[in-house]
Amino acid sequence: MIFYLFVKRLFDIICGLIGIILLIPLTIIIKIAYICHGDFHSIFYAQKRIGKKGKEFTIIKYRSMVPGADKDLSKLLEDNEALKEEYKENKKLRKDPRITKVGRFLRATSLDEMPQFINVFCGKMSVIGNRPYLPGEKEDMGKYFDDIVTLKPGITGYWQVSGHNDMNFKQRLQLEQEYAKKASLLFDAKIFFATFRVLAHKKGI
Repeated sequence: MIFYLFVKRLFDIICGLIGIILLIPLTIIIKIAYICHGDFHSIFYAQKRIGKKGKEFTIIKYRSMVPGADKDLSKLLEDNEALKEEYKENKKLRKDPRITKVGRFLRATSLDEMPQFINVFCGKMSVIGNRPYLPGEKEDMGKYFDDIVTLKPGITGYWQVSGHNDMNFKQRLQLEQEYAKKASLLFDAKIFFATFRVLAHKKGI
């Protein structure tokens, strides 16, 4: 396990550094795209997430929703019972009305995840790992929580390359518990290369 964690961290540092370098031109392009759509707000989005051993950290992403989207969610669910049930089941909305036109492209290509390489380089996340869950989802994670937080959350992971769009919240938790128990260099390598396959088919991760 010590060797696995050492190699994993070394890989994360290398990928994190490369990712940060790529962020420079990408950030400029995305900022211009938002300005062209009349959106002059920050293109970055920061949010508290659950990290290794249950410790919270601040995740960084490109903003794919309208400003203040977190506050809009409560009202959106209150006004629409169908959306409320969907969110309760999946912890996300398939056709979220808060997503911007630029954000829709960022999500389809998974470019919104790129700033997370900053988290990876700083050691808060890993390239491969479980989803970084919201603090408010801890109770819903139930018995799966302790296993899932034994490792750092990742930019991509087992459930992201396993047809996640067809899975509900509980099914995702089951997959992530499985990853936490079977994590290895070989397993990580399979997930890493499978991520490119998923992206090539434009399914997002």
